[in-house]
Amino acid sequence: MGGDIVLLMLGLLVFLIVLGTHIGVALALCSGLGVFLILGSFEAAVSVLGNTAYEAVRKDVFAVIPLFVLMGDLISRSGAASDLYRICDRGLKRLPGRLAIATIGGNTVFAAVTGVSIASAAAFSRIAYPEMMRIGYKQTFALGAVAGSACLGMLIPPSVLLIVWAILMEMSVGALFIAGVIPGILLALLFIAYVMIAAIRQPEIAPAFSGELVEMTPAESRSELIGGFGIIGLIVLVIGGIWTGFFTPTEAAGFGAIGALLIGIIKRMSFKDFVEAIIQAGRTTAPIMFLLITASMYSRLLAIGGAVNFIQGLFLGAGLEPWAIIALMMLVWLVLGMLIDSVSIILLTVPIFAPMGVILGVDPLAFAIFGILVIEAGLLSPPFGLLVYTVRGSVPDETATLGKIFKGSFPYFLLILVAALLVLFFPFLSTWLPAAIM
Repeated sequence: MGGDIVLLMLGLLVFLIVLGTHIGVALALCSGLGVFLILGSFEAAVSVLGNTAYEAVRKDVFAVIPLFVLMGDLISRSGAASDLYRICDRGLKRLPGRLAIATIGGNTVFAAVTGVSIASAAAFSRIAYPEMMRIGYKQTFALGAVAGSACLGMLIPPSVLLIVWAILMEMSVGALFIAGVIPGILLALLFIAYVMIAAIRQPEIAPAFSGELVEMTPAESRSELIGGFGIIGLIVLVIGGIWTGFFTPTEAAGFGAIGALLIGIIKRMSFKDFVEAIIQAGRTTAPIMFLLITASMYSRLLAIGGAVNFIQGLFLGAGLEPWAIIALMMLVWLVLGMLIDSVSIILLTVPIFAPMGVILGVDPLAFAIFGILVIEAGLLSPPFGLLVYTVRGSVPDETATLGKIFKGSFPYFLLILVAALLVLFFPFLSTWLPAAIM
């Protein structure tokens, strides 16, 4: 009976989402109604869900999200992202498609202090895109480099998606962070390889370095070094502290926010920008926290109704091969990526899919990175394509249409899926480093 009620609530949940109901509200309503129908008592349902919500928010690990988001906002507003991009550009000037590669390289490093792809997309839309267009890059190629490389923010630690997955499945945040390092670097290298091959085959889409160098004053050079290498220092502080066990993820997030604040002060960031960074961090974090609370209620519904075992029985009892079940999971993730955001996808599917992955023999860390990559691809898939809309809203060019951004980012979409399959078939890509360090 419990399994039937849960399936009914899942159907209602999908219906509410299609109608446009906020995912958090839909989760809360379906969880409350489902628990009430299973227990048969309104008071018992309220008590169970109230305790679930309280236990969720009192976990220390919840502080990781707002602190890492604040760290990224401070770095972005301080101008350090621009400094990092210019340093990458100067160092890669002889490579084919150097500005696109500098965008990927800058996003790779910037991702390690933001944890949010939207921040990377917004920053590099204003920094890298105008420069690529000035040099004469093909518009779709430039837009694709910005939107595609921004996806690295959801995989390279400290990723908000990794934090949400860890909280939801009660896994180690630190272990998941470390598990994402090698796949993140691999994905960045795949992006760079694509850019170089495309630039060599079609030189007109990415004109070669013309030898121009912009003279910088000593003060500008010093500011650039402070911003660019300040980000590197933050990465060493945050990720290195977690690797060595010197910091817990929560402590690392706190010190990272303090480090970003110091960089902002040194870069003479205005007080107004400090205030706006705090407000924006709150705006980004509050919906995520609300979703996590309602997702905890949704997980309790699944547990009370025995939904995980029930749905697993449906999948495994259908006689499908393991690869077919995993392919079906990928299809669900990609379809949902066309409709809702990545955090909501994790909250809806991971409590069911992750235990099933373990039954199929996939390592939990490898399955998490595989899942994040597939969900990450949804950030570039129409019609939702959150990153595509972010780039469209951030690029200072009215001719940069959604169609052009989707077209330019399609190769990156395919490469993300390639990286996901590599992690699935070669799980040591995500399990080796955590095993060696932790």
